[in-house]
Amino acid sequence: MARKRNDNTFGRKVFARNKRKYFLIVCEGKKTEPNYFNSFRITKNVIKLEIEGSGANTDSLVEAAFELKQKRERVNGQRFDEVWCVFDRDSFTAHNFNRALRLAENNGFKVAYSNEAFELWYILHFEFLDAGINREQYFEKLGRYLGRPYEKNSNKIYEEIFERQNVAIKNAEKLLQRYDPPNPEQDKPSTTVHLLVEELNKYLI
Repeated sequence: MARKRNDNTFGRKVFARNKRKYFLIVCEGKKTEPNYFNSFRITKNVIKLEIEGSGANTDSLVEAAFELKQKRERVNGQRFDEVWCVFDRDSFTAHNFNRALRLAENNGFKVAYSNEAFELWYILHFEFLDAGINREQYFEKLGRYLGRPYEKNSNKIYEEIFERQNVAIKNAEKLLQRYDPPNPEQDKPSTTVHLLVEELNKYLI
Protein backbone atom coordinates (compact mmCIF):
# COMPACT_ATOMS: atom_id res chain seq x y z
CA MET A 1 0.00 0.00 0.00
CA ALA A 2 1.25 3.46 -0.86
CA ARG A 3 2.24 5.49 2.15
CA LYS A 4 1.45 9.09 2.74
CA ARG A 5 4.31 11.37 1.84
CA ASN A 6 6.17 12.78 4.82
CA ASP A 7 6.94 16.14 3.24
CA ASN A 8 3.42 17.61 3.46
CA THR A 9 3.49 20.68 5.64
CA PHE A 10 0.84 21.34 8.27
CA GLY A 11 -0.49 24.15 6.12
CA ARG A 12 -0.95 21.88 3.11
CA LYS A 13 -2.87 19.35 5.21
CA VAL A 14 -5.25 22.02 6.47
CA PHE A 15 -5.80 23.20 2.90
CA ALA A 16 -6.59 19.70 1.70
CA ARG A 17 -9.00 18.91 4.52
CA ASN A 18 -11.04 22.05 4.15
CA LYS A 19 -11.47 22.30 0.39
CA ARG A 20 -13.22 19.69 -1.70
CA LYS A 21 -11.79 19.65 -5.20
CA TYR A 22 -12.95 18.01 -8.40
CA PHE A 23 -10.36 16.86 -10.93
CA LEU A 24 -10.81 15.62 -14.47
CA ILE A 25 -7.69 14.00 -15.91
CA VAL A 26 -7.86 13.12 -19.60
CA CYS A 27 -5.01 10.93 -20.82
CA GLU A 28 -3.82 10.23 -24.32
CA GLY A 29 -3.28 6.56 -23.47
CA LYS A 30 -6.10 4.26 -22.44
CA LYS A 31 -4.17 2.25 -19.84
CA THR A 32 -0.62 3.33 -18.97
CA GLU A 33 -1.37 6.81 -17.64
CA PRO A 34 -4.85 6.03 -16.21
CA ASN A 35 -3.46 3.01 -14.36
CA TYR A 36 -0.74 5.18 -12.83
CA PHE A 37 -2.97 8.03 -11.69
CA ASN A 38 -5.73 5.70 -10.49
CA SER A 39 -3.16 4.24 -8.09
CA PHE A 40 -3.02 7.42 -6.01
CA ARG A 41 -4.70 6.79 -2.66
CA ILE A 42 -6.87 9.89 -2.60
CA THR A 43 -8.99 10.73 0.43
CA LYS A 44 -12.57 10.49 -0.79
CA ASN A 45 -14.10 13.08 1.49
CA VAL A 46 -12.12 16.00 0.06
CA ILE A 47 -11.60 15.21 -3.61
CA LYS A 48 -13.32 13.66 -6.58
CA LEU A 49 -10.99 12.26 -9.20
CA GLU A 50 -12.20 11.30 -12.66
CA ILE A 51 -9.64 9.81 -15.02
CA GLU A 52 -10.37 9.09 -18.65
CA GLY A 53 -8.15 7.31 -21.14
CA SER A 54 -9.22 8.83 -24.44
CA GLY A 55 -7.07 7.06 -27.01
CA ALA A 56 -6.92 10.43 -28.80
CA ASN A 57 -3.77 12.23 -29.85
CA THR A 58 -2.76 15.59 -31.31
CA ASP A 59 -4.98 18.51 -30.43
CA SER A 60 -8.05 16.26 -30.59
CA LEU A 61 -7.11 15.18 -27.05
CA VAL A 62 -7.74 18.69 -25.72
CA GLU A 63 -10.98 18.87 -27.67
CA ALA A 64 -12.01 15.54 -26.13
CA ALA A 65 -11.20 16.91 -22.67
CA PHE A 66 -13.41 19.94 -23.33
CA GLU A 67 -16.31 17.75 -24.47
CA LEU A 68 -15.93 15.44 -21.46
CA LYS A 69 -15.85 18.38 -19.08
CA GLN A 70 -19.01 19.85 -20.57
CA LYS A 71 -20.82 16.51 -20.53
CA ARG A 72 -19.84 15.53 -16.97
CA GLU A 73 -20.67 18.96 -15.57
CA ARG A 74 -24.02 18.98 -17.33
CA VAL A 75 -24.95 15.50 -16.07
CA ASN A 76 -23.53 15.80 -12.54
CA GLY A 77 -24.20 19.47 -11.92
CA GLN A 78 -20.71 19.88 -10.46
CA ARG A 79 -17.97 22.00 -11.97
CA PHE A 80 -14.41 20.68 -12.16
CA ASP A 81 -11.84 22.76 -10.29
CA GLU A 82 -8.99 21.47 -12.45
CA VAL A 83 -8.84 19.76 -15.83
CA TRP A 84 -5.54 18.13 -16.81
CA CYS A 85 -4.50 16.80 -20.21
CA VAL A 86 -1.79 14.13 -20.18
CA PHE A 87 0.01 13.41 -23.44
CA ASP A 88 3.35 12.56 -25.03
CA ARG A 89 5.38 14.41 -27.63
CA ASP A 90 6.04 11.26 -29.65
CA SER A 91 2.38 11.00 -30.65
CA PHE A 92 2.26 14.55 -32.01
CA THR A 93 3.77 16.45 -34.89
CA ALA A 94 5.60 19.60 -33.80
CA HIS A 95 2.78 21.80 -35.04
CA ASN A 96 0.04 19.83 -33.32
CA PHE A 97 1.98 19.46 -30.07
CA ASN A 98 2.41 23.22 -29.67
CA ARG A 99 -1.16 23.82 -30.81
CA ALA A 100 -2.45 21.37 -28.19
CA LEU A 101 -0.55 23.25 -25.49
CA ARG A 102 -2.03 26.57 -26.62
CA LEU A 103 -5.52 25.12 -26.91
CA ALA A 104 -5.31 23.69 -23.38
CA GLU A 105 -4.15 27.02 -22.00
CA ASN A 106 -6.93 28.87 -23.82
CA ASN A 107 -9.48 26.57 -22.19
CA GLY A 108 -7.98 26.96 -18.73
CA PHE A 109 -6.70 23.37 -18.71
CA LYS A 110 -3.38 22.26 -17.27
CA VAL A 111 -1.01 19.95 -19.11
CA ALA A 112 1.21 17.11 -17.90
CA TYR A 113 3.24 16.44 -21.02
CA SER A 114 6.25 14.26 -21.63
CA ASN A 115 8.85 14.67 -24.34
CA GLU A 116 9.29 12.04 -25.53
CA ALA A 117 7.10 9.54 -23.66
CA PHE A 118 5.35 9.12 -20.30
CA GLU A 119 7.95 6.54 -19.29
CA LEU A 120 10.44 9.39 -18.91
CA TRP A 121 8.63 10.18 -15.65
CA TYR A 122 9.31 6.64 -14.42
CA ILE A 123 12.98 6.79 -15.38
CA LEU A 124 13.45 10.04 -13.46
CA HIS A 125 12.72 8.08 -10.30
CA PHE A 126 16.09 6.39 -10.83
CA GLU A 127 18.32 8.82 -12.71
CA PHE A 128 18.62 12.32 -14.05
CA LEU A 129 18.21 11.68 -17.76
CA ASP A 130 19.19 14.67 -19.90
CA ALA A 131 19.75 12.89 -23.22
CA GLY A 132 17.04 12.42 -25.80
CA ILE A 133 16.27 8.73 -26.32
CA ASN A 134 13.36 6.89 -27.88
CA ARG A 135 10.53 4.88 -26.33
CA GLU A 136 12.26 1.52 -26.82
CA GLN A 137 15.31 2.78 -24.94
CA TYR A 138 13.04 3.97 -22.12
CA PHE A 139 11.67 0.44 -21.87
CA GLU A 140 15.16 -1.07 -21.77
CA LYS A 141 16.26 1.28 -18.99
CA LEU A 142 13.15 0.60 -16.93
CA GLY A 143 13.65 -3.12 -17.32
CA ARG A 144 17.12 -2.81 -15.82
CA TYR A 145 15.95 -0.65 -12.93
CA LEU A 146 12.91 -2.81 -12.16
CA GLY A 147 14.82 -6.07 -12.52
CA ARG A 148 12.23 -7.42 -14.94
CA PRO A 149 10.84 -6.55 -18.37
CA TYR A 150 8.89 -3.32 -18.22
CA GLU A 151 5.14 -3.87 -18.62
CA LYS A 152 3.69 -0.83 -20.35
CA ASN A 153 0.15 -1.11 -18.94
CA SER A 154 1.14 -2.24 -15.46
CA ASN A 155 -1.18 -1.24 -12.61
CA LYS A 156 1.56 -1.91 -10.04
CA ILE A 157 4.33 0.47 -11.06
CA TYR A 158 3.10 3.33 -8.88
CA GLU A 159 3.63 1.16 -5.81
CA GLU A 160 6.94 -0.18 -7.09
CA ILE A 161 8.57 3.23 -7.51
CA PHE A 162 6.63 5.32 -4.99
CA GLU A 163 9.49 5.56 -2.49
CA ARG A 164 11.64 7.30 -5.11
CA GLN A 165 9.02 9.87 -6.10
CA ASN A 166 10.84 12.79 -4.45
CA VAL A 167 13.86 12.00 -6.60
CA ALA A 168 11.71 12.06 -9.75
CA ILE A 169 10.18 15.43 -8.85
CA LYS A 170 13.60 17.00 -8.30
CA ASN A 171 14.94 15.52 -11.54
CA ALA A 172 11.91 16.77 -13.52
CA GLU A 173 12.33 20.27 -12.09
CA LYS A 174 16.03 20.21 -12.90
CA LEU A 175 15.30 19.20 -16.49
CA LEU A 176 12.90 22.08 -17.04
CA GLN A 177 15.45 24.55 -15.70
CA ARG A 178 17.85 23.52 -18.46
CA TYR A 179 15.63 25.05 -21.15
CA ASP A 180 15.74 28.83 -21.33
CA PRO A 181 13.57 29.90 -22.96
CA PRO A 182 11.41 26.77 -22.83
CA ASN A 183 10.08 25.20 -26.02
CA PRO A 184 8.24 22.00 -25.00
CA GLU A 185 8.12 20.64 -28.54
CA GLN A 186 11.93 20.72 -28.82
CA ASP A 187 12.90 20.26 -25.16
CA LYS A 188 13.83 16.58 -25.23
CA PRO A 189 13.78 15.16 -22.69
CA SER A 190 11.38 17.11 -20.50
CA THR A 191 8.17 16.55 -18.59
CA THR A 192 5.61 18.37 -16.46
CA VAL A 193 4.00 15.22 -15.04
CA HIS A 194 5.47 16.13 -11.65
CA LEU A 195 3.18 19.17 -11.47
CA LEU A 196 0.09 16.95 -11.53
CA VAL A 197 1.72 14.47 -9.14
CA GLU A 198 2.47 17.24 -6.64
CA GLU A 199 -1.10 18.49 -6.81
CA LEU A 200 -2.56 15.03 -6.20
CA ASN A 201 -0.12 14.42 -3.35
CA LYS A 202 -1.91 17.11 -1.35
CA TYR A 203 -4.82 14.70 -1.01
CA LEU A 204 -3.14 11.37 -0.24
CA ILE A 205 -4.64 9.28 2.51
